[in-house]
Amino acid sequence: MVIKKKPAPKPATPPAADSAAADAFISGAPDSAAPAPKVPGVKKGNKQQISLTIAPALLLKVDELAEQLGQTRAAVINLAIHRAVQHGLDIDGLTNA
Repeated sequence: MVIKKKPAPKPATPPAADSAAADAFISGAPDSAAPAPKVPGVKKGNKQQISLTIAPALLLKVDELAEQLGQTRAAVINLAIHRAVQHGLDIDGLTNA
């Protein structure tokens, strides 16, 4: 009878090359999109409710503009934010585009 040495256990983590290949394979899956980051506020359907503090004089102008356009206050504020994000914003000569 021959006594043999017990084989060394395999490492628990895969080698880096295998891990990279596995990550690439997984990220190529159609349902592999990363979850959206957690946004503070209350989720309302497809939108996120936030709290906004605005000067009374500016709020009055927003309400007047909303009435002229036949839109709600929220729609006008959403449109203004969308336009600023999509087309950039110019504040006192400082532009983010």
